[in-house]
Amino acid sequence: MFSFREAAIQDIPLIRTLADGVWQETYAAILSPQQIDYMFDMMYSTESLTAQMRDKHHQFLIINRNAEPCAYISIEPLGNGRYNFQKIYARSEVHGCGVGRYMIEQGIDWILRREVDNHSVSDIVVELFVNRANQAVDFYRHMGFEIVDTRDHDIGNGFFMNDYIMELHIKR
Repeated sequence: MFSFREAAIQDIPLIRTLADGVWQETYAAILSPQQIDYMFDMMYSTESLTAQMRDKHHQFLIINRNAEPCAYISIEPLGNGRYNFQKIYARSEVHGCGVGRYMIEQGIDWILRREVDNHSVSDIVVELFVNRANQAVDFYRHMGFEIVDTRDHDIGNGFFMNDYIMELHIKR
């Protein structure tokens, strides 16, 4: 039903299209339209996505349902066995079909394949930031993530990201 592939620079237009299709519905009840537009431009411009992939080594995974792109996840390696799930988004028509679980599981598998030869780390930590008003908090808890802190991150232009910091520990 679902499949995925690693994205490359040439997939930036597809990532932008997927993001554009989910951002308004994800954040309309949480953030102002001005903050949504500001954040989208900041995180999803072609220049920003290129820098995320080339300079920060984020790996995007494109998720397909029946060969149609429907979701994506971005994984940022932080070093020393730590990773951040930067972006986890799916089109609303696939919500409730297991796509969220699939993205988390494939993201973890991607990390484990990357860490297979790193024997200096016994505990892999996956973190994510989620808006404190986002309904996805309960899903992430269900998937084993725990709230470890909060952050009120100033992103400029008078806007803040008011998030839970959640972590999942993977024992080797």
